[in-house]
Amino acid sequence: MRRTQILIGVVVLAVIAGLNSFYIVDERETALRLWFGEVTAEIGDPGLYFKVPILHEIAKYDDRILPLDTKPLEVTPADDRRLVVDAFARWRISDATQFRRAVGASGIPGARTRIERILNAELRQALGKVDSGAVLSVDRVALMNEIRDQAQNEAAALGVQVIDVRIKRADLPEQNLAATYERMRAEREREAADEIARGKEAAQRVRAQADRTVVETTSDAQKQADIIRGEADARRNAVFAGAFGRDPEFFAFYRSLKAYEKSLQGSNSTMVLSPDSEFFNYLKSNVGAAAQ
Repeated sequence: MRRTQILIGVVVLAVIAGLNSFYIVDERETALRLWFGEVTAEIGDPGLYFKVPILHEIAKYDDRILPLDTKPLEVTPADDRRLVVDAFARWRISDATQFRRAVGASGIPGARTRIERILNAELRQALGKVDSGAVLSVDRVALMNEIRDQAQNEAAALGVQVIDVRIKRADLPEQNLAATYERMRAEREREAADEIARGKEAAQRVRAQADRTVVETTSDAQKQADIIRGEADARRNAVFAGAFGRDPEFFAFYRSLKAYEKSLQGSNSTMVLSPDSEFFNYLKSNVGAAAQ
């Protein structure tokens, strides 16, 4: 019975040892085989591998491109205008053995911390040499490439490769935003006032030109009307003169009728005249004084 228990225990230990004697390396990983903390082998090809249980330690690292988002960093460009910069980087482990010796057991989290410190230092150095306008314009592409190259040189000692660095955001600090917005608002209001003043000036010119055109047009029309009216009066007088010359008696009769019509208008017309007045010639007789 005791032998059976011992045999079962030995078999269980053998199975456990056998299971712990093999490990799998994924195609997305690089593995390091350690002997009491020292790297004895670097495995980059995927597959099933053997190790000595307990004595060998296997450290696996992601071989893909990894992201790194830095915390917002306040920098001071050359024009002393403070900016809050938010950047990110893409990096990968290029030398797993050197990476292990540089960061130790902290692995990828420890590497992120050290790479972030490198990026922050390079951001301060690169952005401190230029004005804030260069950071906020398309010129910052060259700045990002410079930061990437410098960070790549610094991070090479960690066994990593910095592939890309980008500035996501570059804004003013919160305490400066209100003053900046107020200055921008005042500038826009000044521009709006200038535009309104120029518009009023242009409107005044158009209105004055229109008034001048109205006066000139009205004067010309009045002149033409007076000329036409004068010509019409002349033609009328010529017609009357011709008619008077052909029949003076009829002309006198016509004028008397017009005089009667104008003098006897209204409901309360009163005239004080002598009965022998020439005004009543055509009322007394069918011929006037001239005919008599």
